[in-house]
Amino acid sequence: DLDSVFDPFFTTKPVGKGTGLGMWVTFSLLKQAGGTISLESEPGEGTEARVWLPISQGAAGDDVPGSGRR
Repeated sequence: DLDSVFDPFFTTKPVGKGTGLGMWVTFSLLKQAGGTISLESEPGEGTEARVWLPISQGAAGDDVPGSGRR
């Protein structure tokens, strides 16, 4: 069920073979950055993930801690 994929600890792997945090962490980081993700899946065909991130108006590295640029 694609609605559950982004729930913490959701996994399709057997017990002990993964934490189920991968997609939740991905979704959380994208949301924090102002973006989002969508999934489309067909059994036997695979899954397509589309990621959207906002366009930055600043130079690369602006306001990044430790970049020396502000």
